[in-house]
Amino acid sequence: MMFTGKTVVITGAGNGIGKGIAKEFAAKGAVVVIADIDEDAGRLLEAELLGLKTKAMFIPTDVKDETSVQSLFTEAASRFGKVDILVNNAGISEFHAFFEMTVDVWDKILDTNLRSVFLCSQAAGRIMKTTGGAIINIASTRARMSEPDTEAYSASKGGIVSLTHALARTLGPYNITVNCISPGWIETGDYEMLSAADHSQHISGRVGKPDDIARACLFLADSRNNFITGENIIIDGGMTKKMIYVD
Repeated sequence: MMFTGKTVVITGAGNGIGKGIAKEFAAKGAVVVIADIDEDAGRLLEAELLGLKTKAMFIPTDVKDETSVQSLFTEAASRFGKVDILVNNAGISEFHAFFEMTVDVWDKILDTNLRSVFLCSQAAGRIMKTTGGAIINIASTRARMSEPDTEAYSASKGGIVSLTHALARTLGPYNITVNCISPGWIETGDYEMLSAADHSQHISGRVGKPDDIARACLFLADSRNNFITGENIIIDGGMTKKMIYVD
């Protein structure tokens, strides 16, 4: 399988898009390190992957905490010998009224969504320096367009896009690629509950699923595709390109 012998660390892997990414890498033979603050979800996924005879390990992690992040990568490298791939997926999606939003709320969102990418990439990069690797950051189409009261979330995702090309430049000499994926509407709940109107907002004619993002992660993590670095790939079914007028 294409990732046999490779170790991937996925933050926020216990739920949603991260869970889908973890399952895809496991199916392709990778050793999957599940990093999440949600211990129940993380252990459930670990048990599920181990039950499928794949190699997986859950490490409780608070991605906004430097000590927790350092422990994550120390333990992963100690257990499996190396880290080949990092997917910075962890994040919180919170929207707050601008005039009432506190600095504490702003800091929580920026620390969870953006500071975490710096911390994890730095820790992973130190391990990857000798062998090369791939870092994939999960941003959002909200880095490029917004709704009201999304200031902190949009700023965090825009920061991820900028951090991606800066990291690509810094880590390139070590044969580490760094890319970014900006998902649009990815339904992580009950897909069957979506309406025709929901699907029609997309040129593709459907709302996205976690495996749409997971397959892109597999592509970017494949060393044969190392001519791609510093890029932000938008995966949104064409939603941000479709001009929608309300009669």
